[in-house]
Amino acid sequence: MPGCGSEGLGSGLHWTKSSLSLSNGNCVEVASLPGDQIGVRDSKDAEGPVLRFTPGEWQAFLGGVRNGEFDKFGSQ
Repeated sequence: MPGCGSEGLGSGLHWTKSSLSLSNGNCVEVASLPGDQIGVRDSKDAEGPVLRFTPGEWQAFLGGVRNGEFDKFGSQ
């Protein structure tokens, strides 16, 4: 289960936003975190909570995205 919180992250992390993000700011950012974790945060709340994933969890999520397993979410 992912951890949550931005405490202890410090500065100097390189957060990446998708090139497909809309200019309205509705997007998430991803960064490599200390301790071999991956962080995900809301780009509109850079000081807010950060979801933390292990590399295995992150790879499982990306595999699901590539396989279209989440395509039904957010569709109208």
